[in-house]
Amino acid sequence: MHFIDSLVDGGKLPMFLLFLSFLVTFIVTRTITRMIRAGKGPFKDNVSGGVHIHHSIPGIILMIVGAFTSVGVDGHSPWAEVSAVMIGIGSSLVLDEFALILHLSDVYWSSQGQLSVQLVSLTIALLGLALLGINPIAETTGFTGGHAVVLAYLPIHIFVLLVCVEKGKYSTAAIGAFIPPVAWVGAARLARPKSRWAHKRYSPAKQQSARHRADRFDERFGQWGLDVEDLVAGKPTAPVQPSK
Repeated sequence: MHFIDSLVDGGKLPMFLLFLSFLVTFIVTRTITRMIRAGKGPFKDNVSGGVHIHHSIPGIILMIVGAFTSVGVDGHSPWAEVSAVMIGIGSSLVLDEFALILHLSDVYWSSQGQLSVQLVSLTIALLGLALLGINPIAETTGFTGGHAVVLAYLPIHIFVLLVCVEKGKYSTAAIGAFIPPVAWVGAARLARPKSRWAHKRYSPAKQQSARHRADRFDERFGQWGLDVEDLVAGKPTAPVQPSK
């Protein structure tokens, strides 16, 4: 009980419940989807009237209701804790299908779909840091010069992340969302050879350079990351969706 008391006294109980609900929801969701994929257990795809209702739909609803509730109760118990759980569950369901939303295509079991696992992992790490008290935006009161700098830089950072996505560097964009220099480097370097950026902007010679660099990178670093992602998300079987 000492642990719970310390969370309550430190005002961290909502953040802890958000972290826990986010993590548990992701584990349960991936377990159920893998059971459905293997044809085991009582679970089936949620199809209504020929439409596949993805779990990001209830996730969006839970996030919206949780966010509105959180603002409305102004941190008062027990609704602050209830809203934290709703946001944790909802955001986990949405981020688990982030790749589908990004591609507007059902890439859940493809290699492109594993971007969702990478983003969820980074979010779990970020929530863990916040739970430990590493929260730079809460260290000062009022609007300061630091806040102004963040607001001015945010559009630039979003643009850099979009360049990474356009260049087919989805993992770089996911990591760069939390570690900006990673996004800067990814945006400056050659695009992936099958990306929209390469198809639209690169000459045949430059596409060849991009393929050579991508092959070297994948040979050196790609397999370890893919093994971990396969363990968590399941080995991809669906073909990779071509970039348009």
